[in-house]
Amino acid sequence: MTQEYIRVIDFKQTGKHSLLLKFSDGFSREIDFMPALKGNFLKPLRQSKFFSQVKLDKDRGTLEWPNEADFDPETLRNWPKYLKAFKNWNPVETQQHTTTNQPKPLSRLKNGKTKPSTEARARGYVS
Repeated sequence: MTQEYIRVIDFKQTGKHSLLLKFSDGFSREIDFMPALKGNFLKPLRQSKFFSQVKLDKDRGTLEWPNEADFDPETLRNWPKYLKAFKNWNPVETQQHTTTNQPKPLSRLKNGKTKPSTEARARGYVS
């Protein structure tokens, strides 16, 4: 038995930072992305003109912006499950180091715990 992965198959912009998404399983969901647009990697999406440049990556079944920011289709499909984490996420802004050009690899949550930053994961610095 093969597992079918959830994919975004269509979308429509419904607000400055909101999209109505249609998924491969027939489900539709409207998402306000503003709570997740934090940190150096996702902050450019706060500009509505930049946010509206979103494209559907049909090969991967997800949305992508010109800076290569994207969201996992499973995260989009189950957005309410992740919304609280996005609201509590307090990323450490990337600081350029004098010896390397790598971002700090950790984000700090409001509860003081750390996890790899979106930018560090996106650049492949951490897994």
